[in-house]
Amino acid sequence: MGSRGPPQTLPNSAAISRGYNFASTWEQNAPLTEQQQNSIISLSHAVSERPLPLKLAQENASVQDNVLSVTTEDSSFDDSGAIKTVMVNTNQFYKWFLDLESAMKSETEEKYQHYVSTLTERIQTCDDILQQVDDTLDLFNELQLQHQAVATKTKTLHDACDRLVQEKQRLIDFAEALRSKLNYFDELENVATNFYSPNMNVGNENFLPLLKRLDECISYVESNPQYAESSVYLLKFRQLQSRALGMMRSHVLSVLKGASSQVQEAIRGSGGDKTSISEGVEASVIYVRFKAAASELKPLLEEIESRSSRKEYGQILVECHRLYCEQRLSLIRSIVQRRISEFSKKESLPSLTRSGCAYLIQVCQLEHQLFDHFFPASSKDVSSLSPLMDPLSTYLYDTLRPKLVHETNIDFLCELVDILKMEVLGEQHSRKSESLAGLRPTFERILADVHERLTFRARTHIRDEIANYMPTSEDLDYPEKLKRSAESTSEINPVDDNPDTFKTWYPPLEKTLSCLSKLYRCLESEVFTGLAQEAVEVCSTSIQKASKLIGKRSSQMDGQLFLIKHLLNLREQIAPFNIEFSVTQKELDFSHLLDHLRRLLRGQASLFDWSRSTSLARTLSPRVLENQIDTKKELEKSLKVTCEEFIMSVTKLVVDPLLSFVTKVTAVKVSLSMGGHNQKLESVMAKPLKDQAFATPDKVAELVQKVMTAIQEQLPLVIAKMKLYLQNSSTRTILFKPIKTNIIEAHIQVQSLLQSEYTSEEIQIINLKSVQDLQTELDNFL
Repeated sequence: MGSRGPPQTLPNSAAISRGYNFASTWEQNAPLTEQQQNSIISLSHAVSERPLPLKLAQENASVQDNVLSVTTEDSSFDDSGAIKTVMVNTNQFYKWFLDLESAMKSETEEKYQHYVSTLTERIQTCDDILQQVDDTLDLFNELQLQHQAVATKTKTLHDACDRLVQEKQRLIDFAEALRSKLNYFDELENVATNFYSPNMNVGNENFLPLLKRLDECISYVESNPQYAESSVYLLKFRQLQSRALGMMRSHVLSVLKGASSQVQEAIRGSGGDKTSISEGVEASVIYVRFKAAASELKPLLEEIESRSSRKEYGQILVECHRLYCEQRLSLIRSIVQRRISEFSKKESLPSLTRSGCAYLIQVCQLEHQLFDHFFPASSKDVSSLSPLMDPLSTYLYDTLRPKLVHETNIDFLCELVDILKMEVLGEQHSRKSESLAGLRPTFERILADVHERLTFRARTHIRDEIANYMPTSEDLDYPEKLKRSAESTSEINPVDDNPDTFKTWYPPLEKTLSCLSKLYRCLESEVFTGLAQEAVEVCSTSIQKASKLIGKRSSQMDGQLFLIKHLLNLREQIAPFNIEFSVTQKELDFSHLLDHLRRLLRGQASLFDWSRSTSLARTLSPRVLENQIDTKKELEKSLKVTCEEFIMSVTKLVVDPLLSFVTKVTAVKVSLSMGGHNQKLESVMAKPLKDQAFATPDKVAELVQKVMTAIQEQLPLVIAKMKLYLQNSSTRTILFKPIKTNIIEAHIQVQSLLQSEYTSEEIQIINLKSVQDLQTELDNFL
């Protein structure tokens, strides 16, 4: 506990120790506030000096009265803290000690009781304060509730005011919207009054604004059919619009007719006709007057074009295009027709085509430029000028068509294709001009007619000049024809080993390749492929027929070389065309119908039995047969067969004796090995080969000599004839190589027989040339 000034002198005892320990524990468990500690300090100063308790003082006095010699000095404590008392006996001491202890306890408890009472008072004070705070909070809560109620009423009032303001604004907006919507209906009377006014015309400055307002009213009424009497107002608005569009059409027609009349008057005033004053259709009198009319109509036509997305204005715009084209056509029709007629009288078909197309292109460009002055937004649509350009281009087509039908010259027709594709359509494509696009259908139509005529004439040419060609005696005069050509070429240029072979070609070959070379760039790929297949096929057949005739007339070898020469040329010349010569032909086969009909007549089948394969549908349905024909492969096949025949014929011509000898020996040996029942044959084969009648050394030597003579005499003639027919040395080498191989192979077989069946002396008698010497000799021929 807090200090109380100078302490009293008290005996040291366990009670005091326990008292202090309790106080210390109390201090720790219930610490005092700073204010409480200050109060205790003040109290300790106040009681620092105090007298002994009254009871003790009375006891001391009684002891003295009872002659108890107990002296007591000052009742206060000394510096050492001990109480100085005179005790007479032990009982007095215990009594005094008990009183002192009781007084000390009482004094100690009094301090704490005072402290407890102080705390109790303060707790009561705090309770009073808390009660006051609770009362204050209750008042504050009540005030807050009242404030919230006032705020709620205020907000409600504000919300009601806002709603009233919004409602007022909505009503104002509704009134304005209603007024704006009613304005469209109210405009009917105003627009009708103005349109039916006698002073109203298309040239009036109020016409276009009224027309715009009328369009707005129609659009609004159309988009709001739910309004009362909207259909009635829409009908009346449309009537006014029809009247306005009719006025616009009449005005456009009037201006165009006025321009046409001015042009015609200018032509009549010049003292000449339209042709003389309109040379080239670029005379200013035809175009300048119309450009002035375009300036007059420009505001109106721009309004029409800007509204062309609407159906009514789109229709009136098309009508204006038609009126314009009619007026222009009435002015230049006769000029264009007469100009094309002049071309037709003076020029050939190719020149007429070139001049007529160039003239139409010029007219089209000028007309498109003029049209662009009237209708700038519509000029990109080439179909707008179709009513004008189609009749003009038809004049050229009608002029060219009869001439095309009667044209038989393939060269002229090919020239027409080049003119139309390269000069006319190609020029349009390079210019990328929209003004010329309107003529493209006519030019393509003319080109299609030329293609059709060219195809027909090409088929006729293939049929008459190639398939049905009748060769003359000069055409079949081989090899003399080649010799004459070679002599004439050597006289002109002796160094040249490649004479002009085109003159020595069989005419059908030359006509085939000439025709294909002309058609290759003129016809479509599919059409040309079909013609090329047909031409190559009939040309190959014609060459083969001529080869047989030459074989009968000159020699078989001449016929073979003639065929090889021309087939090689045909194969070489068609390679650059780069086309597919394979075609699939489909045919209907009815050959099975006869068998079905026989079964029906015999009662073995019924027409109405749909479940069987002999039903009516199956019986009468033809079979589709597909046949794959490759003209180029057939040509290769014919060439291969002819070359093989030539190789075998030359081989037989040179080494036929040796081949016959080897064949006989092989046949005898085979017959002997297959059976020994023929005693005569066994007796013959029992003798050595050299003792046989056909195989004696002299006979074999004679055969060898014949072969050597043929090699030295006949083979050079064959080589010379090959050079005459085949100018290409590599071709001759390829063709001679298997011939040389066959000759050497025959010698090798005979040499093998000689070595196995004959002696060295007999081999010398036979005198067969060695293979190496023979190969060297054959190599020298080429």
